[in-house]
Amino acid sequence: MSNAPREGSARQVFRVTHPFHPLFGREFELIEYRQNWGEDRAYFRDAEGGLQSILASCTDAGGTDAFVEISAGRCFFRYEDLVRLADLLKEKEA
Repeated sequence: MSNAPREGSARQVFRVTHPFHPLFGREFELIEYRQNWGEDRAYFRDAEGGLQSILASCTDAGGTDAFVEISAGRCFFRYEDLVRLADLLKEKEA
């Protein structure tokens, strides 16, 4: 499903909200919002006009993540992310 603006509708913008992303804090015009390979992605034009995409979870385009809202900045990692990180570290040790 696309959240891209329809002809005649207001221009939509999104902000990169992930604190460690190199584009953190920047706003871009939302060209299209869609799911690719199981991930929601926001599409935008870079400074040179090329079409780029970013994980919607790194932006405010997909709405507020309930965990992020409830933690109110007190926790940078979700439980699922820490478990996955632990699994990756175990695999690397083996």
